[in-house]
Amino acid sequence: MRLAVLLSAGLPPTRAWTHLAEDDDPLLAAAARVAEAGGDVGAVLAAAGGAWAEVAAVWTVAVETGAPLAATLRDVVGALREAAEVGADVRVALAEPTATARLLGWLPLLGIPLGAALGFDSAGILLSDPRGMFCLAAGAALVAVAQAWSRRLSRRARPPTSVPGLRAQLWAVALSAGVSADRARDVVDAAMPGSVCGEPADEAARTIAFAHRAGVPAAELLRADAWLARHRARTDGRTAAARLSTRLLLPLGVCTLPAFLLLGVVPMMLGVLRSGALP
Repeated sequence: MRLAVLLSAGLPPTRAWTHLAEDDDPLLAAAARVAEAGGDVGAVLAAAGGAWAEVAAVWTVAVETGAPLAATLRDVVGALREAAEVGADVRVALAEPTATARLLGWLPLLGIPLGAALGFDSAGILLSDPRGMFCLAAGAALVAVAQAWSRRLSRRARPPTSVPGLRAQLWAVALSAGVSADRARDVVDAAMPGSVCGEPADEAARTIAFAHRAGVPAAELLRADAWLARHRARTDGRTAAARLSTRLLLPLGVCTLPAFLLLGVVPMMLGVLRSGALP
């Protein structure tokens, strides 16, 4: 956003990057040096990865198509901020079921100190009695399976790291600069391949074909597609979080509760039998 403000104030890109490099950020300093030398700033930003890859794609598309840098950065940075808010909303929604599953996953291990607190030598039985050793091995295996199962469910519910709708947004930038659809496709594909942005490369092409048939501006439809992709990502993320709360009950019922019985209840029963309290 600072870059967009500096460019809006009338500073050339080289001076804008020089001012940003005063924060002693190595990446910004490298970008400033490349800009002064007339090199490809987008390549420097893309090499940094992470969120800078999206900024690099925006910069590259704007430079290659001749779109105004300041307006383009303001427009797309707003979309990137909205996409970041979508990811944050989904992570917050996933935090509670994930934390609950992580906490309950270690519940069986509390059975051992619980038995000791009640006066039973649960640890001794689990380590010396053959039946206790079997319970220890089976309970530990069930705990490991429950943890791995819960982590897998949590990973599947996480939102993708790509920015929803970014490809459509970049197409809109390119077309707004007055380039042809074929040129826009080449520039956007070079700046952000489909494997990076996570969106089908032909989705924007279908929107452009529809715009041509309907006789409406394709750029506006593409911006609408980008907004819809971010809205859909937020909805899908919240739905996945709600489903995760239910799906995490599976490892709890199948593995965690039986492991608690094996590590907590069964050793106490064996201790009662060993002491002769039962006939």
